[in-house]
Amino acid sequence: MSKPTFTSSLHYRDPQTAVRWLERVFGFETVMSIEGPPDAPEMCHYEMAIDGDGRVMIGAEWAEFTKSPGAVGGANTQRVHVQLTHSVDEHYEHAKAAGAVIVQHPEDQFYGDRAYRVIDLEGHHWTFAQTTREVSREQAERALGLPIIATQWP
Repeated sequence: MSKPTFTSSLHYRDPQTAVRWLERVFGFETVMSIEGPPDAPEMCHYEMAIDGDGRVMIGAEWAEFTKSPGAVGGANTQRVHVQLTHSVDEHYEHAKAAGAVIVQHPEDQFYGDRAYRVIDLEGHHWTFAQTTREVSREQAERALGLPIIATQWP
């Protein structure tokens, strides 16, 4: 797996349970696992990928600024977007059946993706999407009704 340029890091009150949940519900695989020492188990570190691509780091609340949304009334300061290479509808059905909290059912987007939004076991928001059709910037602008300034499209 190539090293991504950007990697999100999410914090959980119970990272070991979160890793197992993310594997079971979202289909992630753990590509790195470092358990914290016995005297500081919160110093654990996990890295996860999906279909061998991307990476998200999972850790505990090891410092005052590292909080799970579940520890701060559900507040989120980021949402993780995962671009799937396989059926987003199948992914959605699996996550829904496994008990994930669905925020938005799969919908076709103006920019050519089909996407759904979901909340994990501790309140992190995720978007899962799959490109279903190629859309030019001009087509997206017409559908949106607004200009899009982009140095790269799509």
